[in-house]
Amino acid sequence: MTSGCPVRVRSAIIIAAAIAAGSVGNSPAQEVQEVVVRNFPELQRVEGSVAVEGPIRHSDLRKLQDVLVSPVGRKETTRLVEGGIIETAGFTSLVLSLSGRGQGKILKPGSVGAILVPDEESIIHALEEEGQIQFPLEITVPVEPGEARSFASKQIQHTVGFPRYRVLLYNTSDKTATVNLFAYLTN
Repeated sequence: MTSGCPVRVRSAIIIAAAIAAGSVGNSPAQEVQEVVVRNFPELQRVEGSVAVEGPIRHSDLRKLQDVLVSPVGRKETTRLVEGGIIETAGFTSLVLSLSGRGQGKILKPGSVGAILVPDEESIIHALEEEGQIQFPLEITVPVEPGEARSFASKQIQHTVGFPRYRVLLYNTSDKTATVNLFAYLTN
């Protein structure tokens, strides 16, 4: 192991330290070097046990159901319908799905949508005072005139950036709609 180079060995730890210092494996002409290893006292002591009880949740479904949304444009920020809060802490992404039903025959085409705005003081202030929608997660579904009053969106995946989002809803059709928002949270 020493390839002819004399090394005083006190333990396997010293051999490893000597190899790391370049004392072992070099030419036999080198003189013997002593390596000293000092063991420091324990700096951090961990006691107790670590246990995981039950399955670890990797997903959760949050939903806001049967919210009445009167006709209101997306840009009318002071009139958007409050849908509630969705807690997203601990999750990295969410899939949004939006469905609903018009209250009567829809005569004018439009869209129904949900805007999730981070529930942070400065962001809500910008929304309420200046009409700015910052860092939104959105989903929308077109609503067509005709006999069919039910509608449903395609699913949209978003990356979560905040622990809580305030849900704001809009409806640019000519009829009030009952709206359901589903947020499937995952890691």
